[in-house]
Amino acid sequence: MRASPDLLLCFLASLLGELAAVDTLPSERRRMPGFVPVETAFAADLAPVPDVPSLPRVLFIGDSISIGYTRAVRSLLAGRANVHRPSENSGDNAYGLEQIDRWLGTGHWAIIHFNFGLHDMKYFDEQGNYVAPELGRQVASSEEYSRNLRELAERLQRTGARLIFATTTPVPTGASGRVEGGEQAYNAAALRVMREHGIAIDDLYVFVRSQPREVQLSRNVHFIPDGYASLARAVAISIEAALTPVSPHSLP
Repeated sequence: MRASPDLLLCFLASLLGELAAVDTLPSERRRMPGFVPVETAFAADLAPVPDVPSLPRVLFIGDSISIGYTRAVRSLLAGRANVHRPSENSGDNAYGLEQIDRWLGTGHWAIIHFNFGLHDMKYFDEQGNYVAPELGRQVASSEEYSRNLRELAERLQRTGARLIFATTTPVPTGASGRVEGGEQAYNAAALRVMREHGIAIDDLYVFVRSQPREVQLSRNVHFIPDGYASLARAVAISIEAALTPVSPHSLP
């Protein structure tokens, strides 16, 4: 069973306005009084889904970009895989280290598709607001990010699942709390870690850069509906390749 492009665009469009506004802050902010977590704003989208017992289980770990393509990938892989994700934004990788055992649970995962980066490179003030670099502090330097990511990769490898790391998508001009192009240093650090550990790469950064037209919102790390649909197809293809490495299934 395959979802039509019109259906995918319809529900991606329904998410767009909210995704553009919501970008969960790091683990410190999550503990601040009055913080409204993304899992509250997207309760329906992040709700657990039942397994089809005969199908392999896939876990997404990632931020609001991955939230934006999760349901589309689930539709594209209907009948091929059970696609799950934590019922929250995975945030920065220090938060990921805190939560990874809970996210993994006790079931078996055939594939884990994961990403950290956009939340690690952010700058924020003491109130948790996005600010220019000179006015705040960064969640994690690229060196800290690399250390945390190595520890996360080693923990995920112990699950026995096939691992796929998705590179961080571009930070455009004017995006709040981040430096344009700052993702490049974090992607370089991540690629070193993944190569050390023999982990497959879903290069969403290169994929977005290769698109023939603009797929991101202006001054925002999030995407237009066509952009999320394109990301969903790219992610689904990477998962198909891991499910059937010799002959990937042809997606619509």
